[in-house]
Amino acid sequence: MPATVSSKQPRKQRKGRHTAKPHNRRKLISSHLCGDSGNDLIKQYNCRSLPVIKGDVVRIVRGDEEILGKEALVTDVYARNLTIGLEGINIKKADGTEISRKISPSNVVITKLNLSDPRRKEKLDRMREG
Repeated sequence: MPATVSSKQPRKQRKGRHTAKPHNRRKLISSHLCGDSGNDLIKQYNCRSLPVIKGDVVRIVRGDEEILGKEALVTDVYARNLTIGLEGINIKKADGTEISRKISPSNVVITKLNLSDPRRKEKLDRMREG
């Protein structure tokens, strides 16, 4: 959220998210890293959460029972409505076509990072060191 929003009122919090500028919107599409004992990304990268990007693998930890616990690849990041689209998690429209189900990044944890972006890799290396 922009630095100007400091109210506790839900309507002002929602307005801040809705009218956020693109560079602030990117931070709002963040998700926690996986902290499992077998795949502890939090300790590995010395950071709790990161913005989700296309190519990350995430596990759904909140939501409907039919999708809960599934791991999927992030195929789309919808910056406008602050959601992500996952591979294989679809819904049927009234005309029968399937579209990607939009999920909030707060309902997933990142289990595998996409490190193809050199700037992201560089940032993670800096976080790991200090």
